[in-house]
Amino acid sequence: MSFVIDHPLVLFVVSLVSLWLAGRIGVGLSRWHRPAESDVREAFNVVQGATLTLLALIIGFSFSMAINRYDQRKNYEEAEANAIGTEYVRLDLLPPADAAKVRPLLLNYLQLRIRFYETTDRSQLPQITARKNELQSSLWSALKAPADQKPSPITALAVAGMNDVLNSEGYTQAAWWNRIPTAAWMLMGIIALGCNLLVGFGARKLTSEPVLMLVLPLVVAVSFMLIADIDSPRGGLIRVVPQNLKSLMASLPAS
Repeated sequence: MSFVIDHPLVLFVVSLVSLWLAGRIGVGLSRWHRPAESDVREAFNVVQGATLTLLALIIGFSFSMAINRYDQRKNYEEAEANAIGTEYVRLDLLPPADAAKVRPLLLNYLQLRIRFYETTDRSQLPQITARKNELQSSLWSALKAPADQKPSPITALAVAGMNDVLNSEGYTQAAWWNRIPTAAWMLMGIIALGCNLLVGFGARKLTSEPVLMLVLPLVVAVSFMLIADIDSPRGGLIRVVPQNLKSLMASLPAS
């Protein structure tokens, strides 16, 4: 299931085929029993309309969840850039020799964070994570030495800034893990299948216009694809661009 929702195009194909088959199954079932009486037909239309309304509401809520998570990832990217930029300036509060040691590490860390946002190859993530942990340890150790030697309120500002840098990365990672739950995807899928089954079961003269059976599956499949595209940090076309981190990198002097 995780592979499907991480690849929006795959989800689109799977959804379109599954929903179309559900509609065709409904057409087949209607040949054995079609609600012909007016009372039964009216009740069936109520159930069908309520089910379609429920599907629309769930898709709308899921789309809103995906948008909120996407905005959260963008906000934390901006927060990371602000934290790193502020800490780079605060390094001037350290002795020149210590600041000269920390700045190249911070620039390497900034480059690694940009790479984290831009990479789409999940096989590279363990390597990026290992290098990130190594740089974070080196940054903290390089800042801890002068803070231990000459503790002062001014040095504490540099230490607090580095703490913000490390914390902002943790918030970003938590936001990237915060996805639409699998249970919500399963619920949407089950309701969508039921809706197409009911549409096929209650439709009339579909044998002469089979193209109409593709309308609802196509609309729902496109909706699923768009939600998955926004919700997937790496699998879709809509991704968070590290523009703030890149702008910060361009503004800092190379060392």
